[in-house]
Amino acid sequence: MKTFFAGLLGFVAIYALTVAAAKICRAGTPETANAALEAMPRDLEMKFALSALPPQLRDQASVYVLNPGKGYVSVRTGTNGFTCIVERTEWMREDFRNDIYTPLCYDAEGTKNQLKVYMDVAELRAKGMSAAKIKMEIERRFKDNIYKAPARAGLSYMVAPIMRTYPSPLPTDKMVVTMSMPHIMYYAPGLSAGDIGATRPPSPYPFILEQGPQGYMIQLIGETESARILSDNKDLVSELCSYKNILCLNAPPAGHAH
Repeated sequence: MKTFFAGLLGFVAIYALTVAAAKICRAGTPETANAALEAMPRDLEMKFALSALPPQLRDQASVYVLNPGKGYVSVRTGTNGFTCIVERTEWMREDFRNDIYTPLCYDAEGTKNQLKVYMDVAELRAKGMSAAKIKMEIERRFKDNIYKAPARAGLSYMVAPIMRTYPSPLPTDKMVVTMSMPHIMYYAPGLSAGDIGATRPPSPYPFILEQGPQGYMIQLIGETESARILSDNKDLVSELCSYKNILCLNAPPAGHAH
């Protein structure tokens, strides 16, 4: 089985997508690579995680926050099947950073499958396993079918006002940016770009990411709604910026720090 991010390598043009569709950071101080994670203030992390959902789904969603010494821990059990976290580790990379913040929420099907990968990676990192060893272990679990493709259609909401992550799919690229790019990821196991007539990004139309058993069809939120999301969440955006300047929308792209 292909690894979770194997299909990413076909999307080098995601740089252009980021520039065209996202409001990207410009000023601030980059964090360092291979530095220890720190816990976010619990209430702030909960609000940030839940901002990945449309407002009407937030009150009934489950939420996990990161305990850097243990992994993700439950802070609220919901009733609508959605589960939200702030992703802090990209497991396919050659080293770990402490400045990744990606809010995402999975429906019930994704909670059973895709979210488990993030949970396991956080636990292994908390135990002190190296990035290289975690990558090998997660790839082994995909190969051994421990992580399964979704059994039905579903989606992951990623409509938070901001996120900080790698704009490039290439594991060797070390640039990290803070950006506003609300979008939705629909489960699309085995679906190719040709199957839906997708063009390479940037595109306002759906495109395929991570082609394979764990693939997604990505739909960007339109400019008008994206602007409304930023406006409606201005207090959260301000609070995140006050917490860390790298989470300001005017923070600079950060390369590999030594």
